[in-house]
Amino acid sequence: MTQEADTNKKICLGVIVGSHGVHGRVKIKAYTQDPKSVGAYGPVETAQGSFPIKVTGVSKGVVIAALEGVRDRTQSDAMRGVSLFVSREALGEDEEEDSFFHADLVGLRAMLASGEFVGEVVGVHDFGAGDLLEIKLVDGRLELMPFTKDNVPEIRFDARDMIIDPPAGLFDAPKSKNPKRRRSPKSAEKMAQKADEKARKAALSEELSKTPSKTEVGDSVTTQETSGPVTAPEDDTPSETDRVSGENGEKNG
Repeated sequence: MTQEADTNKKICLGVIVGSHGVHGRVKIKAYTQDPKSVGAYGPVETAQGSFPIKVTGVSKGVVIAALEGVRDRTQSDAMRGVSLFVSREALGEDEEEDSFFHADLVGLRAMLASGEFVGEVVGVHDFGAGDLLEIKLVDGRLELMPFTKDNVPEIRFDARDMIIDPPAGLFDAPKSKNPKRRRSPKSAEKMAQKADEKARKAALSEELSKTPSKTEVGDSVTTQETSGPVTAPEDDTPSETDRVSGENGEKNG
């Protein structure tokens, strides 16, 4: 590994997450390996100005500190969410070989040796078993990878990236947590019975639709298909014209 950190940038040492007491002290979530060292690099810079900082303790994972000029809870409450920076030069150089400041690694692109972009380093953590890189993958997932020479064979600060060789399967997408449920034999049998009953009802309905029905018209009964038109029978009663013609025939006869 090679180390060429950018000495011109600002390094975020932590962020104020709340107030502590009524005398202006603040709670700081530190990004330094030793939380207490958040105050070891001189005055911190914020959007509100520069403040000398004095660490007074650590409680429940956060640093308790006093900032010069912040004297009451109203002022400290107003600084909630403020990030604390120092210049990169204030950190100095780490004399240990293959050792890096965590802040130098955050923001580097994680690349495979083939040149494929994997994600971006968004954090460095140590939960007691060694440093872990937190990488935001291209699909938005966050994954942790041990920071070892095998996993990170090269760091290129000039290119703002690192070459990684992650363990096989480390970044694979998780399997579905809701696999298709297998139905029990009894449940499958019930579903088959319902389908069979539905088919029989459909066949019966179709058969009934083709059965002839009877329509009565006067004293006659006409058998028609239910789907066809109904025609009235012819009337045997002679029309008025027929009766007149008949009478004239008798008279003429």
